[in-house]
Amino acid sequence: MSLGRSLLVFGLVLAVVGILLELAPALRLGRLPGDVSFGGANWRVFVPLGTSLLLSIVLTLVFAVVGALARR
Repeated sequence: MSLGRSLLVFGLVLAVVGILLELAPALRLGRLPGDVSFGGANWRVFVPLGTSLLLSIVLTLVFAVVGALARR
């Protein structure tokens, strides 16, 4: 990969990460349906099943697209 293309990809990744960080409070990650939270007086257990599933699907799609573009 040429230096120009590498810098372009790096810049796009930084832009996407920046946008996601700005939108993070609105995404409700950690409070999705399927996230389980329970506890007692002095303890709490949080199992983010819905968030984990959503992130897994999104990252799989992102890596598939990036991989397909890298092979071109």
